[in-house]
Amino acid sequence: MALWPFLLDLVLLLGAAFVLGALAQRLRQSPIIGYLLAGTIIGPLLFNPQAVNQTAELGVALLLFSIGLEFSFSRLRSMGRMALGGGTLQVLGTLGVVAVLAATQTSLAQALAIGAIVALSSTAVVMRVLVDRAEIDSVRGRSCLAILLLQDIAIVPLVIMVSLLIPGPDVTISLHILKIAAAAVSLGVLLYLLLYKVAPVLLATKGVFANRELSVLLAITVGLGATWAAHRMGISPALGAFVAGMLLGESPFATQIQADIGTLRTIMVTLFFASIGMLAKPAFFLTHGHWILLAAVLIFVLKTGLTYAVTSAFGLDHRHALATGISLGQIGEFSFVLAASARRGGLFSETLFELIISTIIILMFAAPYMVAWAFPLVNCLSPRPSGDGSPMDGAGHGPAKVLVVGFGPAGRQVVEHMREHGIDPTIIDVNPLSRAEALQMGLTLHLGDATNEDILRHAGVADICMGIVTVPDPFASVLIVKALRRLRPHLPIAARCRYNRHLKDLEGAGADIVVDEETCIGQLLSRNVITYLQNAADSAAACRLVHARPQDIDPVECPPPSRNGDLS
Repeated sequence: MALWPFLLDLVLLLGAAFVLGALAQRLRQSPIIGYLLAGTIIGPLLFNPQAVNQTAELGVALLLFSIGLEFSFSRLRSMGRMALGGGTLQVLGTLGVVAVLAATQTSLAQALAIGAIVALSSTAVVMRVLVDRAEIDSVRGRSCLAILLLQDIAIVPLVIMVSLLIPGPDVTISLHILKIAAAAVSLGVLLYLLLYKVAPVLLATKGVFANRELSVLLAITVGLGATWAAHRMGISPALGAFVAGMLLGESPFATQIQADIGTLRTIMVTLFFASIGMLAKPAFFLTHGHWILLAAVLIFVLKTGLTYAVTSAFGLDHRHALATGISLGQIGEFSFVLAASARRGGLFSETLFELIISTIIILMFAAPYMVAWAFPLVNCLSPRPSGDGSPMDGAGHGPAKVLVVGFGPAGRQVVEHMREHGIDPTIIDVNPLSRAEALQMGLTLHLGDATNEDILRHAGVADICMGIVTVPDPFASVLIVKALRRLRPHLPIAARCRYNRHLKDLEGAGADIVVDEETCIGQLLSRNVITYLQNAADSAAACRLVHARPQDIDPVECPPPSRNGDLS
């Protein structure tokens, strides 16, 4: 491989990825769309696209290595039933249904491989869009995160499954399984001895771990070394990288190493997505466009339906379950790895491979829109019933009540303070686990989505004296405030504002009191810091405010909330 032409290829590809990624970001789309376009546009101009593809394979290995570093059974357990049960059912259900349907047109081995490819969704795109939209803490955000986490873990068994479907010409399936198992165990033992016996001794040496260069060298050596060793042993290089990361992730050095390789990981992942764009063939799109679009639509409908069924079974209400299904209705980046592995093993013909790759690219281009338009599409498919026309301007007869929407940590604090002051709270929450906890506390909790006016009516919105919205999702908060304002035009409403940029949205929706969480935290943090510096006994505090007197310190309290109108 000639060095300088290859270097020029990398510069052209990364430069195009930067320009188109920035353009996509400016258009409020995922930069990954720009990376894919960069590969599609620049790919035909490259001198050595094969070398770039090989470099991108290293990017996949490093990406799986970093996922292995983050892997933790405790983290998986913390996601609850949705990850362990819902995610597993989603992967197995999608794999099984797709395999059964594909088996009518292809061999069983091909059908199983296609099922594995379709089972995965795009963690990179979905999570990026949810974070950008400040919805990662919403009901849909948490359910998507739980399922995507399980899918990331499922990559390993799916890679092994696809490898088992491609036995050598003179090797039986049983011997092929034994060979892969022996190679995986051998690699695991070798990495265990290296990472748990040799590396800790070296890194624990005074001054060694403090040197960031050495920790980066260790991480890259282990990750790329495991990738090469897995390739030499005849097993998936990505699997070897994941095992290395998982073992290293159990060490006390994992957090720092993961941070140290972040920049290199970004470059490799960019190359990976750009190289995927290079696989797109415009001529194939023109001649097989109808089949590609048909396959993409069928996969979207199928995955949306299956994910909806699974998340509904695990307690999500109809609206959030359908939005989660729509958000995960595409195929993920690691599906490219499975497809490439199947093609290298001769499992897929060139035409079938091109059809699968083209379908994945189409769905990944659509992925940001699936996430952004999920709830508008839900509203179109299942419009909420309109009001019955009867105004609910005044509270009904009986003891005054306060409606608290959301029973998370913030909601619990509100409920406890209401009870301390003799106010009877009624709660609405979408989490089924919250209902059992509320019942133990002797509280009334209505399970449902408070953006739905029927749920608010059922919870007794006609009899409340105030509504308090504590959910962290800013978009859901706006919808809830609007629903309360429609049903009770003169009802006092207080709302939690998770991010400062949504303050005006909540005020515009009709909230009378808006607590700006970011401003409140900033005020509390700064006041506590000033208090500490003024009272610090440690003379080594260089910025200690020695001229201030403790009695001059203002009480540490949350700043006054934003008020929108007169509550009287």
